[in-house]
Amino acid sequence: MNIDNIEMNEVLPAVFAAQGAPGSEIWCRNVAFERGHSYLVSAQSGTGKSSLCSYMYGYRSDYSGRISFSGIDIATLGISQWCELRCRHLAYLPQEMRLFPELSAIENVELKNRLTGHRNRSEIEQMFERLGIQDKINQPVAYLSIGQQQRVAIIRALCQPFDFILLDEPVSHLDESNNHLAAKLVSEEAKRQGAGIIATSVGNNVMITVDKEYKL
Repeated sequence: MNIDNIEMNEVLPAVFAAQGAPGSEIWCRNVAFERGHSYLVSAQSGTGKSSLCSYMYGYRSDYSGRISFSGIDIATLGISQWCELRCRHLAYLPQEMRLFPELSAIENVELKNRLTGHRNRSEIEQMFERLGIQDKINQPVAYLSIGQQQRVAIIRALCQPFDFILLDEPVSHLDESNNHLAAKLVSEEAKRQGAGIIATSVGNNVMITVDKEYKL
């Protein structure tokens, strides 16, 4: 199932049920994200940025309302459908990165790439070089800085085909220079695949060109 659009209809996290979400341009609204476009969801901490990504990725379902992929309610999807979506159509960079600290940087990336078969070794090494961490490729992730780990996680997220990529605070630990390099790599890959980008941030510091910004 290709994802041409992601629609949210009156979605509200269960934890906000009592007070609602006044002022939000996402919660309790009808919002559509279209493939091929880039979106920034900016918010303060604690307003549901990570929850939003987790809902779209099918990790959590503690919300009211409806989220649909090309008209199909994601609440109706089974395990096999989610596996296919996450392998071929929906990429995700979680804020906490979820790397295996005992494995090397390249081993963390290859775990994902073995599932998708999307990249060859040379392409992966080129991404390490573009993000300035080619000298860290064989080091255990536990010995890398948080910023270096974030770049490893970005490379891992790009080791699959996708219709949309969800980026939860993708450059929170990067300086301006590395932010620019990471944003350029992600934007180029999304453009090559004709994919959509949905990025969250506590401030307007995600250096991608966005078509629309929402306040959460």
